[in-house]
Amino acid sequence: MSKIAIIGATGRAGSQLLEEALRRGHTVTAIARNTAALAARPGLTVKQADALDANALQQAISGSDVVISAAHFSTLPAAAVIGPVKQAGVPRLLVVGGAGSLLLPGGGRVIDSEGFPAQYKAEASAGAVFLETLRQEKALDWTFLSPSAEFVETERTGAFRLGQDDLLVSSEGRSWISFADFAIALIDEVDTPKHSRQRFTVGY
Repeated sequence: MSKIAIIGATGRAGSQLLEEALRRGHTVTAIARNTAALAARPGLTVKQADALDANALQQAISGSDVVISAAHFSTLPAAAVIGPVKQAGVPRLLVVGGAGSLLLPGGGRVIDSEGFPAQYKAEASAGAVFLETLRQEKALDWTFLSPSAEFVETERTGAFRLGQDDLLVSSEGRSWISFADFAIALIDEVDTPKHSRQRFTVGY
């Protein structure tokens, strides 16, 4: 079993990752600015820290086997995560990615497509920058998992498809994944690494 530190553990993705990791018997350190919603449980350590405080984050993740960043890209840039992870000597970084940088059938990115919602542009752009920063990283073993276009709070099914850089679309023409099934795919990557130094995606 692994020691997993989750940055942004109280968010929609982070909370599902926490549940999935504990379900599998991993030891989890949950890191958030406000940890009031996180009750003490077997296998769970709660640490209140501002992820933008490099020293605090380094201390919070120290001793972990894997760090998962589930924070918003617009509030936590890549350098703020990569630096403390390397300083703490944690060998692996997994990132809850975005769909904006995925490719459409014509070759363009989702974020550049006509009709991409303006309210998501800043976060999607920051996610694309985060991914490109990781791709320039020479030392760290990283993985970036992009959800499908719709990231939704529906049930945990365990039935989904994986892809690489292209947006996954179902036979009904919908691109979507639940937070719970996304968590399965990412914790699968913790347990059995198959996408070292790569981005991949998950959808129905």
